[in-house]
Amino acid sequence: MTEMRAGTAAGEAEVLWRPDPDRVAASRMAAFRSWVADRRGLELPDYESLWRWSTSDLEAFWGAVAEFFEVSFHDRPDRVLPAEVMPGATWFPGATLNYAEHALRGPEDAVAVVFRREDGLTAELTHGELRRRVAAVRAGFRELGVGVGDRVVALVPNSPEALIAFLAAASLGATWSSCSPDFGARAVADRFTQVEPKVLVAVDGYRYNGRAFDVRPTVERLRAEIPSLTATVVVDYVGGTPLPGAVRWESLLADHEGAELEFTPVPFDHPLWVLYSSGTTGLPKGIVQGHGGIVLEHLKMLALHGDLGPDDRFFWFTTTGWMMWNFLISGLLVGSTVVLFDGSPAHPDLDVLWRLAEEERVTYFGTSAPYIQSCLKEGLTPAASHDLGALRVVGSTGAPLTPEGFRWIADAVGEDVQIASVSGGTDLCTAFVAAAPDVPVWLGELSCRALGAAVESYSEAGEPVVDEVGELVITKPMPSMPVFFWGDEDGAKLHDAYFSTFEGIWRHGDWIRITDRGSAVIYGRSDSTLNRGGVRMGTSEFYRVVETTPGVLDSLVIDTSGAGRTDGELLCFLVLEPGVALEDVEVTLRTELRANLSPRHVPNRFIVVEEVPRTLNGKKCEVPVKKILGGTPPERAVSLDALRNPASLRPFLDLVTRP
Repeated sequence: MTEMRAGTAAGEAEVLWRPDPDRVAASRMAAFRSWVADRRGLELPDYESLWRWSTSDLEAFWGAVAEFFEVSFHDRPDRVLPAEVMPGATWFPGATLNYAEHALRGPEDAVAVVFRREDGLTAELTHGELRRRVAAVRAGFRELGVGVGDRVVALVPNSPEALIAFLAAASLGATWSSCSPDFGARAVADRFTQVEPKVLVAVDGYRYNGRAFDVRPTVERLRAEIPSLTATVVVDYVGGTPLPGAVRWESLLADHEGAELEFTPVPFDHPLWVLYSSGTTGLPKGIVQGHGGIVLEHLKMLALHGDLGPDDRFFWFTTTGWMMWNFLISGLLVGSTVVLFDGSPAHPDLDVLWRLAEEERVTYFGTSAPYIQSCLKEGLTPAASHDLGALRVVGSTGAPLTPEGFRWIADAVGEDVQIASVSGGTDLCTAFVAAAPDVPVWLGELSCRALGAAVESYSEAGEPVVDEVGELVITKPMPSMPVFFWGDEDGAKLHDAYFSTFEGIWRHGDWIRITDRGSAVIYGRSDSTLNRGGVRMGTSEFYRVVETTPGVLDSLVIDTSGAGRTDGELLCFLVLEPGVALEDVEVTLRTELRANLSPRHVPNRFIVVEEVPRTLNGKKCEVPVKKILGGTPPERAVSLDALRNPASLRPFLDLVTRP
């Protein structure tokens, strides 16, 4: 039994979960620590000592990760890291390998993939079946002219076909890029046109929230707008009429049944996939990560931090347009069964994912902080209504998880369930502030800095600080950092994105406070900070107060100071529940914000809107809205095709033009 909420002295954070000693002893983290002791002669008795070694001797640590997890190098590396420089670190020079080879080495009859669609469609694939399908699609891609360095792009939902197509492309040394089919045609074209793909894989439609949507018009538009395409492969996903001139997915499989599965060795930093920044202004940046960096980083995170292995079922609610899809499917690297879900997390109700967790015996359940907040507000009690006996970890990312969210998981999901609130980014396709099986969970805090991640909080003067809010920086290179940005020939855009504030230091763009015990709190984006009278505060603190107030569904806070206005205001935009009026909540909000934040952080005005503008990946558009309110023309402040709900900008534009 996990020891819960141990006596908390005044001023100390409350412990919500403490590692069970037997579980820790059986963890892959403990096995790795023992291996390091035996092979390297290093006694690292606790997580903190292991983290310090991992960030002070990068070559030894990452070399140990590669050896411990038996990374298959076709050509051996000359060394691990010749120089600790950023940007431009060269990892494992001389090495060749292939991501797909590592993902496809599971036992023949073990279940590799479980798939559930919201309308009841299900599927299961063993590792053997997965290998055979990847081999067939690989042969089909080769017949279509795909080779090393070519790009394969996909407009696909979170489905087995998406996974198979990706692994087939990776096995060939081709570079993958995907978008969710709910992306608008312009948003997809903005992403895919940049990388000049040879083959497009697409579905004919998708299902969401009880409805079917036709994707074929978008596919036709993409075929017309991407001149580099030589073939389109269409998956019959919802029973639509085939597209003229397209290759049918089922034909690709049938025509190449029995093909031999091979893996093309590629250099360690060979482009594996292209992920994209949210693209709220200008074209989305194409972030390129390499085969080797992703293999090592995901082995470390999933096996050591997640303690995932062959007996686990790993689920994360995601689409193919979010980096968490790439992270989820890497569960195959550690031998886990990956659980794919395609559909709405609220159809027919918010309980749908918890039913999935029960029925598929999910051991690691990943989701977003907003979903946890929705469950909390709905008053769900999953542990009371479902058998979650297999569940040992709930992961949360996408936004800071509030202390109330932490407590809801402990109370409503299970006191023995570890809460893995993690933070990282598309930029590295990982979390670098995370959880570990041998580190407690403190209320409202991320448990630890990840192994190999030299994360610090920097003051404005560029000095590391403890127990103070500062800029989240990474002071040493990591293998999954971008190899380059697509089309950024001289590296100027990459340098400006991360290294222009502190030379040679990665500035991530978040506010963070690191405690003296190594845990951390994320306070939101540093470029959308609320700075009132010299008192800085992250927006997440504001949202915690506002969005836990009864009657409030969503909110957006904007400090217009420094946004082209001399009379900067603090504005809070509210989305209210049906039947709730502003006068019903305003007094309460002002009182709570004054008491919980500061008098300076009580908004000058509350304004009711129908929706909060969000990117396609669901993030609030704080910076673009601030620019619009400061007078920046909307076409320069934000790309409408990068928004999930572009019509939601209208009230903000009206506010600027109103006399």
